[in-house]
Amino acid sequence: MTSIVVCPLANIAEMAVRHRAGAMVSLIAERQDFHRPGVIAAERHLKLAMNDIGFAGTGDLIAPSETHVERLIAFVRDWDQSAPILIHCWMGVSRSPAAAVITALALHPEEDDFELAGRLRKVAPHATPNSRLIEIGDHMLGRNGRLIAAVKGIGRGAETDGRASFVLPLQVTLDLKN
Repeated sequence: MTSIVVCPLANIAEMAVRHRAGAMVSLIAERQDFHRPGVIAAERHLKLAMNDIGFAGTGDLIAPSETHVERLIAFVRDWDQSAPILIHCWMGVSRSPAAAVITALALHPEEDDFELAGRLRKVAPHATPNSRLIEIGDHMLGRNGRLIAAVKGIGRGAETDGRASFVLPLQVTLDLKN
């Protein structure tokens, strides 16, 4: 079973090597520069330029958009899942946890939104998924408000110093035909 590794920007190299990540998604401000870990091939890295805000029209900041979520969903559906995927933002608290649950549901649409949100809270007490990403993901994945309600149900995460990383295991799908 593979997984989604979530961390802040400062930990990407360590976490990519430790978990032998094969792909990476960066949800980071447009002009924020960083080095992609050498263990991640350039073609297996998706950079989504956005700020951690909940609505558009906030000065020069870039709000998460449908285009961002479309690109995320397309990228993760193309991920071969032979090795974990690393998802990061600046602090690992808002954008990347939101992207992690969107990823899980894009790959396993049969998963229960409330169970997934509960699993997120268990492995990431600090996570407060970005509400705009969650709303867009809910709509694009046809969750009919379930994802929004599930994330609201776990509430705001605990305070953190921004160094908390976590692993969100993907749902195991059993093949009962064998």
